[in-house]
Amino acid sequence: MKNYWVKSGLLSLLEKFSVQFFALATVMILFRMLPIEKFGIWVFFLSSIVSIIEVARIGLLQNALVKYLTSASEEDYPKILTASFAINILFTCLTIGFLLLSAPIFADFYNQPELNHLLKIYAICNLALVPLFQFNYIQQANLDFKGIFYAAFARQGFFFLFVVIIFLNFGTTSLKTLAYGYILAAIVGSIVGYIYCKPFLRFSSSLDYGWLKKLLNFGTYVFGTNFNSQLFKRTETFILNGLPGGAALVAIYEAAIKVTNLTDIPTLSMASILFPQSSRTADGEDGNAGVKDLYEKAVAAILAFMIPAVIVVLLFAEVLINIIAGPEYIEAANILRVTILFGLFIPYAVQFGTIVDSIGRPKTNFLFTLFNLTLLVVIDYYAIKWYGLMGAACGTLLTYGITFVIMQVYLYRELNIEVLNTLRNIPFFYKKGFEIIKNKGKVNDPTPTLQVDLTKPKSVEKIVE
Repeated sequence: MKNYWVKSGLLSLLEKFSVQFFALATVMILFRMLPIEKFGIWVFFLSSIVSIIEVARIGLLQNALVKYLTSASEEDYPKILTASFAINILFTCLTIGFLLLSAPIFADFYNQPELNHLLKIYAICNLALVPLFQFNYIQQANLDFKGIFYAAFARQGFFFLFVVIIFLNFGTTSLKTLAYGYILAAIVGSIVGYIYCKPFLRFSSSLDYGWLKKLLNFGTYVFGTNFNSQLFKRTETFILNGLPGGAALVAIYEAAIKVTNLTDIPTLSMASILFPQSSRTADGEDGNAGVKDLYEKAVAAILAFMIPAVIVVLLFAEVLINIIAGPEYIEAANILRVTILFGLFIPYAVQFGTIVDSIGRPKTNFLFTLFNLTLLVVIDYYAIKWYGLMGAACGTLLTYGITFVIMQVYLYRELNIEVLNTLRNIPFFYKKGFEIIKNKGKVNDPTPTLQVDLTKPKSVEKIVE
């Protein structure tokens, strides 16, 4: 399995890149297609409310399914799939009920009637997302990332083409039309996902309540963790949207965040392949020592990419904002210079959650994210109140810095992970990168510390806190 990191890492990177590429390309058109207030409402709907729901679903289902399915016996495999699918359907039903009840409340609170229609339409979209997400998790658990890439490419690519066609033919559109296009894109993604996931689909004839309980016990904490993490990322927009002219403020802030989000690509790609590997490593002979090595190398690999990206953005913020959003949003350039610094802390935070979950401590991860969210709400509330848009960016950066210190202290005490090792390892990845370029893409010496023997995974039950 020595090619696992190269092959699956490339596919995962391509998947995350395709999602971000189409999202960026789509939003570049929407910046120019919608009035700034309308764009702000769409951003708040899609990037705040919808993203929180989708990421929460991932937390409830993904890590638990991947953790138990990677080492499941032939007998337990279909039982786990059936139990996970049942949880997915239950979550969807609860989400639909929440959306239908809360839609008018959100619309009235923010004085944005369009939110009422958008949230009710998204309630329908939830049904199309049931198979899409389920297929992705099953393939990840089977260490197959090809179908995940193609499903994401199809979903995001279809929505991009939908927006392009409308723009070229009409020049503008309604928010409801965009929401209906989002539903169609989810259906397309689900169909493609099924094609690639079909070989891995084996369901049991009855629901095993033992596995249902086990998946829920693990997934509930990860659900809370992801919910808190996504709120953490979108707290600024919830506060900004409540201010006078909030939709326009959200739109300007989003122009900066869209560039910043591009730096999430290597972080999220590494997390998706690190979790099944670190979970098996924790269960194997290397134990915590193997997990420590995985964490330090993974963060170093991400930072090797992140540091040059941050420097480029700091130097050319105005140029990037003009290209992505246009001169109307040039105010976002200085905000971008602050938000891009998030990228120096996010790799540590994301891999912290991945590692803690993989060693069977989802409750610990949940408590950390709850604390981080509470701290952010307090800091951002006053920072935005006193300094407006710039306060939103600076308040979030300050929170990242505080939580970074706390997380690293915990990792050092529990796993002997040293933050300095992540920095010491960065030159190694630059050296490898130059060697790959010099050898025209050939990898002559794969990273030894990242090679994990997956031929004989060991199943060891862990106590979930």
